[in-house]
Amino acid sequence: MKSITIKGSKRESVGKVATKALRNAGKVPCVLYGGEQALHFSADELSFKNLVYTPNVYTATIELENGDTFNAILQDIQFHPVTDKILHIDFYQLFSDKEVTMSIPVKLTGSSPGVMNGGSLRFPNRKLKVKGLPDNLPDFINADISKLKIGDKLYITEVDANGCSFLHPDNTIVAQVRRARAAIEVEEDEDEEGTEGSEEGTTEGTDSSAAE
Repeated sequence: MKSITIKGSKRESVGKVATKALRNAGKVPCVLYGGEQALHFSADELSFKNLVYTPNVYTATIELENGDTFNAILQDIQFHPVTDKILHIDFYQLFSDKEVTMSIPVKLTGSSPGVMNGGSLRFPNRKLKVKGLPDNLPDFINADISKLKIGDKLYITEVDANGCSFLHPDNTIVAQVRRARAAIEVEEDEDEEGTEGSEEGTTEGTDSSAAE
């Protein structure tokens, strides 16, 4: 998985006054968990642009001014309710021999025959939660829909976890192809026309017999 570098400074004070001063200076207070003890640091808000405002998922390489470096994942983030500015971020430290849990985006591959025949593609799970070692975490999970016909479903058991394990039930639907409403309406119209045609034919036949 690709990593975004965050350059920060260790926080000496974690009180409300110090935190407010950091935010006024355009910095975001952060905490790194998972190690022997929690590490408090701060970084420029712009440093998180490519980590937060993206549909993709990345790990973070935190580089502090004293030379310490940590690999981590974003665990929690708080935004201002009005301005949407980042108020606080929690990170979780990564270790090569310790499994972590992450939500990985799903990438659909292939062309569905059902969609090409007028079906409607539903994609209810655009991210899937997986558990695995940091080195095995993929950038995205491929889900092949090339065999989906109208009415078919792609279950999570048919998707490769890339060396990780899924944290979802086996009956979780990743994608499915439903019959489009337009196609249903067309069929209903055709059925109605066929019924009307049959009734007209019956009436005409009755009138003809009566005339004879």
